[in-house]
Amino acid sequence: MEQKRIYVLLTDTGTLFSQVIKMYTRHPLNHASVALDESLNEVFSFGRKGPANPFVGGFVRERVIGDLIRGESRLTRCALYSCTVSPEMYNRFRSRIQDIERNEHQYKYNLLGLLGIALKIRIARKNAYFCSQFIASLFQECGLRLTSKEAEMVTPDDFRHCQALKLEFIGDLKDVVSSLNTNRNLLVSNLVSA
Repeated sequence: MEQKRIYVLLTDTGTLFSQVIKMYTRHPLNHASVALDESLNEVFSFGRKGPANPFVGGFVRERVIGDLIRGESRLTRCALYSCTVSPEMYNRFRSRIQDIERNEHQYKYNLLGLLGIALKIRIARKNAYFCSQFIASLFQECGLRLTSKEAEMVTPDDFRHCQALKLEFIGDLKDVVSSLNTNRNLLVSNLVSA
């Protein structure tokens, strides 16, 4: 039976909001997304709904190149990780994401949860997630726990230390996209230690 891959994409979006988070965390990559394909056409997260307003957020289907993650001309640091899963588990991921997408009006961005991380207080809210909480919850709901932390306490940097995730690429986001779309073998030559 052919194995499938789920991808976790960490980025520095360069927004004012991410710069504030970076000042607190002191980690270079402070946004996390999940991708269901190696071409990064199906990328999902919880974040801002529009590029100009960081306070209106929720479930988003992200475009890797464009307004939601990066501008066309701006350098965007990223790290791409993969996780090999069974076809059944992959279908659970796809089904869960489709369910959230169909009902996205019921979901909110968990800004209070971010404050909880800063205060070291777990703040769980129904149908409300921040980016890394969403990914940790999604993996857990689909049968794979990435970290021993509760989902409400998981940060994007925690994914760098998950044994279930394999580093595929680190560098500029536009390079990972072109590498994935043209020649998968180029990723191996672009690997650097995190």
